Amino acid sequence: MSLPSLDLSLQWARFEGVALHRAALPRHRAVRWIRHALQAPAEITVRIVDAEEGRALNLAYRGKDYATNVLTFDYARPPDAPVVSADLVLCAPVLEREAAELGKPLAEHYAHLLVHGTLHAQGWDHETSSEDAEAMEALETQIMESLGLTDPYGAPG
Repeated sequence: MSLPSLDLSLQWARFEGVALHRAALPRHRAVRWIRHALQAPAEITVRIVDAEEGRALNLAYRGKDYATNVLTFDYARPPDAPVVSADLVLCAPVLEREAAELGKPLAEHYAHLLVHGTLHAQGWDHETSSEDAEAMEALETQIMESLGLTDPYGAPG
């Protein structure tokens, strides 16, 4: 299977515990996980932030006053553009807490949220209807399993 090309910028904010997150998300894994979720070539920036930056961005762009796990800013996507162009912002403390609550390794939760955000960058939306949510979740599960990872919506492992 030939995967779409990816030009990736992986950025890290400075925050306490960043070493744990860098270990869970090395560049080669981020590239692999994102490329498996792509349906076209892409230029994507992934920024890993602390709770303060995550909260400020969620408030500024979505009007929600809390840090969320992933924010997707999509700027261009096929067929209107030749490549997917997007920024994905992942909030490290939120991912760490969620992974613990789910009983999943932090790296696997990063994989899921990168796949999830990449699908959003290509027009997938789980908030439009229950049918869209089911379709997006099914695709996420398929991609995660193709990567040898568990169903992100299944029972805790």
